[in-house]
Amino acid sequence: MDITAEMVRKLREETGAGMMDCKSALVEAKGEMETAREVLRKKGLASAAKKAGRVANDGMVGTYIHPGSKVGVLVEVNCETDFVAKTPDFQTLVRDVAMHIAAASPAAALYVSKDEVPADVIEKEKEIYKAQAAASGKPPNVVEKIAEGKVKEYYATFCLLEQPFVKDPKLNVGQLIQEKIALIKENIVVRRFARFRVGEEIVARGDAAAPAAVASE
Repeated sequence: MDITAEMVRKLREETGAGMMDCKSALVEAKGEMETAREVLRKKGLASAAKKAGRVANDGMVGTYIHPGSKVGVLVEVNCETDFVAKTPDFQTLVRDVAMHIAAASPAAALYVSKDEVPADVIEKEKEIYKAQAAASGKPPNVVEKIAEGKVKEYYATFCLLEQPFVKDPKLNVGQLIQEKIALIKENIVVRRFARFRVGEEIVARGDAAAPAAVASE
């Protein structure tokens, strides 16, 4: 199948990837746009993984106030340089993350990442899941699989990076950030955040109010 300039342009607009990368992905995908997006995503994730160990100590504090001014969010997102922190791509990402946090349930996202969840919390959750599965008559090997699946659901509820991204549920927030790392060419880290809703208790995540998140400091 011939790869047209219009196909390359469209894929580039949708993904933000370079023209040559888009053309290469389309060739590999034999012109299938969805497959080409997946090709770019996989390459981007591999590229982002190489940058994960680099120090990210610049960045910005982003804000989002939901229409009606009843819900607001503060989020600190770090990158490697002040130059990148000032780019539209990075600032849009920070705003998208803040908007996602505002859209989440008030009880959700107690942690930035699943690495911050205390081991005793996970063990307690697993014991509850196992007891529930065993009580329903499931055999031991199935009980273990059910518990593991429930733990993944726990992470997807209470860990920001594991939550389905509100603007594109096919991605979780962590995958969104990985794609931006591949695009921006710098490591990006969500350090901490706080969600405020008029009339409810204020809970800050990623700082002293959530001890498990101190690891992200």
